Amino acid sequence: MPQANLSETLFKPRFKHPETSTLVRRLTHNKLPPIESTLDGNNTPHWYRMINRLMWIWRGVDPKEIMDVQARIAMSAAEHTDPDLYDTVVGYRGGNWIYEWSTQAMQWQQKASQEQDTTLSGQHWLHASNLYSIAAYPHIKGDVLAEQAQALANRAYEEAAQRLPGTMKEMEFAIPGGSPVIGFLHMPKGEGPFPTVLMCGGLDGLQSDYYNLYERYFAPKGIAMLTLDMPSVGFSSKWKLTQDSSLLHQHALKALANIPWVDHTRVAAFGFRFGANVAVRLGYLESPRLKAVACLGPVVHALLANPLQLGRVPEMYMDVLASRLGMHNASDESLYVELNRYSLKTQGLLGRRCPTPMLSGFWRNDPFSPEEESRLITSSSADGKLLEIPFNPVYRNFDKALRDITDWINYRLR
Repeated sequence: MPQANLSETLFKPRFKHPETSTLVRRLTHNKLPPIESTLDGNNTPHWYRMINRLMWIWRGVDPKEIMDVQARIAMSAAEHTDPDLYDTVVGYRGGNWIYEWSTQAMQWQQKASQEQDTTLSGQHWLHASNLYSIAAYPHIKGDVLAEQAQALANRAYEEAAQRLPGTMKEMEFAIPGGSPVIGFLHMPKGEGPFPTVLMCGGLDGLQSDYYNLYERYFAPKGIAMLTLDMPSVGFSSKWKLTQDSSLLHQHALKALANIPWVDHTRVAAFGFRFGANVAVRLGYLESPRLKAVACLGPVVHALLANPLQLGRVPEMYMDVLASRLGMHNASDESLYVELNRYSLKTQGLLGRRCPTPMLSGFWRNDPFSPEEESRLITSSSADGKLLEIPFNPVYRNFDKALRDITDWINYRLR
């Protein structure tokens, strides 16, 4: 089906779809002080969603474009589920978060279709994919409109990959007891098999959000990158997140021995936020298959085991956690009890000696990942490295941290 027709089919105007902020019906709602985080953005007043401007800009979205879309949402006089929150417009129409970001994405999709230059067309498709992903953010399970935006993000990403440098292959991985999952294997120019990084992303994004990480950092070093959606999101939506958080990535890791383009003897895992939970878990369970594990702002113990810290987490992030666990109607207390089981220390892993080299990067006063979290990871490794990342200037320090981590991974994959 042509791309434009797919957009029209998926997004017929309807007003009965539930609005994103109402999908998780938690009983407790806390008013929180302002939070600023490099990886997660800000809990800006009058917005349900965390406004993750830095990461959106890092992925290639123009700051003015972000402000323009936000302005269209904020100015809407349409019905809201919460009159105090701009991004709670009911139905797929002007002012609705998913509508406005998808409309922006469609403009780039049209540019991509009309562009004669292959590389430029690929960049436009990638831009459209990023905007569709923001439209679907934070990817709450059961958000029909967001799931349609996810489908368009993945379609645009596949179109982009056909036109951008290097090669991307869709890989299907069989998972015992359920549906297979699809990952994207990105390969640089040259002859394989390539050393490979298994990317483990956060709970509030899609695997397609990390192309910039591959293009700017790994590809120039000749390193391939395999991505996989986290459980209950995107191509992994049929899987719920369980205490065996690394299940899907573990089966993908085991399958690398049968993929001719991958040097399965030179594989590292890299985890953002909760993705670090997956990566570190793999470092323990699959140490013979991993040369190294790197983490950034990890969520492996403190946030999961401390109700006081969880109580300071923004509403949207709590809803994401509840959604991933399939606990859409749970009290915060029952959510706290369940999340404690996801702590790698509670599981008896962290704190034990791990032979896999591990690096963990952290920011001081990170509301999601205190310094002790990274120290716990690196002190548990037989060869650990702690990386403190200064907060300001935010973008430059984030870029430098990724370059340092890439160099460390590259050294371990030799």
